[in-house]
Amino acid sequence: MTRFATTSKYPMISWEEAWAIVAKTVTPLAPSPVGLLGLHDLVLAEDIVAARNMPPFAASKMDGYAVIADAGTSARRVLGEQDAGNMLDVEVTPGTTVRIMTGAPLPKGADAVIPVEQTSETDGIMHPQRAVRPHEQVRLAGQDIAIGDLVIAKGTVLGAAEIGLLAMVGRAEALAHPRPRVAVMATGDELVPPGEPLAPGQIHDSNSYALCAAVQAAGGIARRIDRSIDNEDSLREALLGAVTDADLVITSGGVSMGTRDLLKPVLASLGTVHFGWVAIRPGKPLTFATIQGVPVFSLPGFPVSSLVTFENTVRPALRIMAGHKALWRPKVEACLSHSVRH
Repeated sequence: MTRFATTSKYPMISWEEAWAIVAKTVTPLAPSPVGLLGLHDLVLAEDIVAARNMPPFAASKMDGYAVIADAGTSARRVLGEQDAGNMLDVEVTPGTTVRIMTGAPLPKGADAVIPVEQTSETDGIMHPQRAVRPHEQVRLAGQDIAIGDLVIAKGTVLGAAEIGLLAMVGRAEALAHPRPRVAVMATGDELVPPGEPLAPGQIHDSNSYALCAAVQAAGGIARRIDRSIDNEDSLREALLGAVTDADLVITSGGVSMGTRDLLKPVLASLGTVHFGWVAIRPGKPLTFATIQGVPVFSLPGFPVSSLVTFENTVRPALRIMAGHKALWRPKVEACLSHSVRH
């Protein structure tokens, strides 16, 4: 008759020791070029240096008239209209002006813009209501970004503003750490997929779905593997299949001291088990291994323990793999306004 194991070959270690092992084993994924639309929330793996001025030409900040600033309030003859996206072949001289639109390049000879609401125009003659200063309402070439400026530093997490900057300086792609591909697998003879009827003694598999959602929230790409039964051959086959197409593998269940808790010996037969017991509660059976160089986190099967150990160990490991420097969530002190029972 099979008996419970009363001792484990894996010593109990502190969480700090466990995390030190994980942090030493897990490394950032190799960066690769990623197009702009795929860069959101990725970590930049190169410095972005401006290869051109921004704006590349002196441009109008407002709709109005391009003028020579020292001409005072004298009337000016309108030579034409300067739209954004083209360059009018005229030169502004004393006594002349060009109607200009926001963002359009300043025509040759002009050094300022007077807003349209501060003028009037009759029969092709513009009458300014006031004098303007040099460079008024003008964005000078290189005013926002100059050639050689560091636009975005390596290690920056790319959001909407940073992606807009990349596009602004003409980059169609950038080198970034990819999202970790994570295979997620629940184990246990008792598990049944949601939506299917339960036989006596069975429960619905919730862990694999919860962990897939947690992986996605942490910035990874989750791939759920159908549950594996409590059989060494089945577990071995599932694990070998998982590591062939994943950067990290998560299992839940099968790591405690029961007679059907078979994951630890299977992991040891396929690779290296770095630790098998951690002095935390919940989550004491947390196990960390590598198979063919792929990190494998085997989490306890109890749903709360599974998500807690994901949060405090797997999530920061995923952030290392994705190139993040900030591994942990912000912490604040709080006082409960009510009691909490188990």
